[in-house]
Amino acid sequence: MTPAANTASRSANPGLRRALSLWHLIVYGVIIVSPISPAPFFGILIQRGQGHAATTILIAMFAMLPTAISYGLMARAYPSAGSAFTYVGQEIGAALGYVTGWGMVMDYLLNTLISVIWVSQQANVFIPAIPYWAWVVAFSAISTGLTVQGIKGSARANTFMGAALAVVVVIFLIAATLYILNHPHDTPGFFTRPFYDPQTWSMNAILSGTSLAMLTYIGFDGISTLSEECSNPRRNILIATVLTCVVVGVLSITEVYAAQLVWPSSEAFPDLDTAFTFAAKRAWAPLFVVVGLALMLALMAVAAAAQLGVARLLYGMGRSGALPSGFFGQIHPRTQVPRNNVIFVGVFALVGALLLPAISGDATGYELGGNLVNFGALVAFMGVNAAAFVHYYLRAPVRQLRNLVLPVSGFLICLVLWWNLSPRALVFGLAWMALGIAYGAWKTRGFREHLMSFAPSADTSE
Repeated sequence: MTPAANTASRSANPGLRRALSLWHLIVYGVIIVSPISPAPFFGILIQRGQGHAATTILIAMFAMLPTAISYGLMARAYPSAGSAFTYVGQEIGAALGYVTGWGMVMDYLLNTLISVIWVSQQANVFIPAIPYWAWVVAFSAISTGLTVQGIKGSARANTFMGAALAVVVVIFLIAATLYILNHPHDTPGFFTRPFYDPQTWSMNAILSGTSLAMLTYIGFDGISTLSEECSNPRRNILIATVLTCVVVGVLSITEVYAAQLVWPSSEAFPDLDTAFTFAAKRAWAPLFVVVGLALMLALMAVAAAAQLGVARLLYGMGRSGALPSGFFGQIHPRTQVPRNNVIFVGVFALVGALLLPAISGDATGYELGGNLVNFGALVAFMGVNAAAFVHYYLRAPVRQLRNLVLPVSGFLICLVLWWNLSPRALVFGLAWMALGIAYGAWKTRGFREHLMSFAPSADTSE
């Protein structure tokens, strides 16, 4: 096909709409990570870190920043909807790009799935008369409806949910402050103990807690999947990615610090899984229900945001030919979103939320799903750091030390975290990767044929 024909073909096919500002990107990033992201595992974090939850989240923020910077820098080089899939494929090779994209698909698919599971389980607890399966159907439909309407509508919904969660966080912090001010705390080191308690400080405990605290930041990479739908992606993706990590980190540290002051780690929680809501209840009794509902809203927002991100990732893989382009590489002409992908993810979440609890062997399937999210995310993180090392250091006209240190440190941090995932998560995750490799081998007749090609994204000059 001639260049003129290629141009005409691209003009005839609808593309993604550039409708997102820097503010929209930051809101999306904070939503997909969640403004109250440490709340679900607050009790376990207290236990692992031996009372140093705030410290572990602070360390985790600095540990995650090199990867965040690598994502932003690679989005500057390749402002494409494919994100890590495109970065690795362009810089290192199509096969590794495909493997990275396949791992990232698992990350986002399961992020949507486990969010639907958790919200449906909690709704069933609040209103047990309505069965779990009915809540799964309802919340899968809501997530899909929020995502399929178009990027501007999704941005408005994200802004609304972000504002609602911000109100809950502010109310909790005010209630916690009033509780602390109105209750005696004469013990030495009361205000510094959440960061450093000489009685329980242990480096092994801090490292173990930090590996768990990394969950606070999982999802920030979703910003890069919107590169073709934001203005000035070469600038805004980097800024939004780094700011999301910092904003979520500051919010999370503040929330956990306040909760630890209200409920000191020396006191046992009635239930580790709901420890944060018990701390909120002690600060102000109505917050037990309010925070519970806020967590439902937060994870519903995460489900929609992850669905938005994976739909764009699947579009990038479909457009390149890594997945069937007739289905995954299509854009709806009116809404200008990859509607097929959105619906596909919604159906996956619906079916998975009904089946995963039985497959995983536990009550909700949330623990296994969460570990698998980390498996896929860390595969993508390692790939992006490797791509940033190749692009900005090995192939750079002038090699700078920062372009060596940042991606290499990010890669090593992610490798250690990946290696320390639970054995069951590693087995399931490797099985998923084997499935993807088998599909790639079938598609290319044993990798003897061309796997995929990367088309330039539209309007990348902004």
